[in-house]
Amino acid sequence: MKIYLENVNTSSNSGPNSFAKKLIPHLQREQCEFADLSNSDVALCFIESSLKDRLKIPRALRLDGIYFNTTQNYQAQNQNIKRTYDMSEGVIYQSNFNKKLIETYFGPHPLSTVIHNGANLPLIGNVAPMAKKRRGDIWCCASQWRPHKRLKDNIRYFLEHKKDDDILIVAGDVADREKVQDKSIAYFGKLSQTQLYSVYKSAKYFVHLAWLDHCPNVVVDARAAGCQIVCSSAGGTREIAGSNSIIIEEDPWDFKPLDLYSPPELDFQRKVKNDFNSEYDMEEVSKKYKSFLEELYRQ
Repeated sequence: MKIYLENVNTSSNSGPNSFAKKLIPHLQREQCEFADLSNSDVALCFIESSLKDRLKIPRALRLDGIYFNTTQNYQAQNQNIKRTYDMSEGVIYQSNFNKKLIETYFGPHPLSTVIHNGANLPLIGNVAPMAKKRRGDIWCCASQWRPHKRLKDNIRYFLEHKKDDDILIVAGDVADREKVQDKSIAYFGKLSQTQLYSVYKSAKYFVHLAWLDHCPNVVVDARAAGCQIVCSSAGGTREIAGSNSIIIEEDPWDFKPLDLYSPPELDFQRKVKNDFNSEYDMEEVSKKYKSFLEELYRQ
């Protein structure tokens, strides 16, 4: 099967493109080829298409979320995504949360599936853990830090639950005004993917208390590297966090537009069991992608 990749930039390290870089070699090992549009059997589009007309081959649209932030023009931001959604023969949602969100705004799609993000286990396995310089446990968190990612809550959770000599490593660019100054917190700035894997493999906990996140790759990778995940119940993160994760419960969301960058306060005493235990091996995830693309091609 020959696949046309649409709206994918492998030189970018954004979430969707980072996932594409994992997916491509795994699909190639599944005997898939990547070709231009005129020579392909099926298209796989990430988020939205810039092409005006419906393709002559079936298209699978991979969606990692849509816009609903009332401080932005979310309807305009969603317009082309909705157009691509309507012109695609199949849709891949990253999480069950994602599916419910998008169906609430766009309506159900005739053919869809949920495939959670995966981690490159052999690549992670080949990376050496970062050397520990203290006797305590390493905690970590990583993101492109925006208000709904809740860096301050991640830090607050660590400070309230850490033991003596524990350290929190914060990866990703953080403005000086956002930094909590404490001798047990280290700000590492922007790290390469290999450097992140090294940190994850040395850490015991990965804290990701983001509000209404969809299916964060950092959580999948940290879980695959052996971290216990601490996350919020709101959104799709708990679906990929693993059965041993620590879930902080939040009030349910009615899926109505809201101010995403003003997340509610978290009560760390509200802990619930995680009922999800998704597959996170990229090899198995890629097989699900291939199966869905083949289903579209056979139609």
